[in-house]
Amino acid sequence: MRKLSAPGLPLHGEARLRATAGSGTDVCITKECASTLRCLAVLLLVLPTLAWPQEPSVTQSHPGDDYTINVNVDVVVLHATAEDRKGTLVSGLAKDDFQVYEDGVLQQTKYFSHEDIPVTVGLVIDNSGSMRPKRADVIAAALAFARSSNPQDQMFVVNFNEKVSFGLPDNTPFTDQVAQLELALSRIDANGETALYDAVVAALDHLKKGNRDKKVLIVVSDGGDNASKHNLTQIMAMVGCPDVIIYTIGIFDREDEDRNPHVLRQLANDTGGETFLPESSKDVVPICERIAHDIRNQYTLAYVPTNRKRDGSYRVIQVKASAPGGGSLLVRTRTGYFAPPTVPSAAAKANRP
Repeated sequence: MRKLSAPGLPLHGEARLRATAGSGTDVCITKECASTLRCLAVLLLVLPTLAWPQEPSVTQSHPGDDYTINVNVDVVVLHATAEDRKGTLVSGLAKDDFQVYEDGVLQQTKYFSHEDIPVTVGLVIDNSGSMRPKRADVIAAALAFARSSNPQDQMFVVNFNEKVSFGLPDNTPFTDQVAQLELALSRIDANGETALYDAVVAALDHLKKGNRDKKVLIVVSDGGDNASKHNLTQIMAMVGCPDVIIYTIGIFDREDEDRNPHVLRQLANDTGGETFLPESSKDVVPICERIAHDIRNQYTLAYVPTNRKRDGSYRVIQVKASAPGGGSLLVRTRTGYFAPPTVPSAAAKANRP
């Protein structure tokens, strides 16, 4: 049986495509974001238009052997939340209700869906000394989030004070069991300082081990960073890669000199998440339930950038939406991404001294 295959390659945004056809009809496409049957149908139609301006290579040796086609495909995948002016989630929108702009240029949406897809989600929980009186509320909120989430979600816990540790056992990278999460959240005493940036770095790295299409972090802290080896500039460079949505919850004490809500806002705004600054830790439970509802009601849009340059530049994204009856909506999604740098060709590599 002959097969055609396009091995998965690193892409802009979050998509990696692989097409394999047996007997001319058996086709499978997998990618890191928004893998659905409808996406399969759409991508099969548009694959010829997604290739960068270079000829695909086809290798054939004998009848019956595998054919191999290498195709560079760049797709930007966005997860977007639509709200009305009252902050209420808006469902039932169609592809034509959205307009996607990159650096001010309107893009053609190649794929669109509104489905409750499972996610890989990390709960990044501050366990510094000042969190001690708030821990019970935070644990209750994290468990409420788990109960309100998709049953197929992959979850993990990052606990941090001046040190960073994973709550689940070493042989359990993820769980969908509330009882395991409760134990993971309770494994560390609240004391010490706050290494927020180091905890976010550890969580971002662990997200890569998950196999769900969408990646999410929920960061809960009551103070600014005062113990990390990493800095804010490094963190923001890492979240500039469009494969994670970050929600942040700041439970600040008014007299805390280390409080820094700007950091939490920046993490959320740049990735399409949301920041919450409740007056009391008692409010964290409904906030986490709202975040779970938000995640499960997002739209997924994908487009092929009209700017095909591989120059490592930052591309600004804006998504607009209109309600079916008229009137603009508020859309939350990531604010941009870094284009990949130029990859030297095989011939250029071979000619290097």
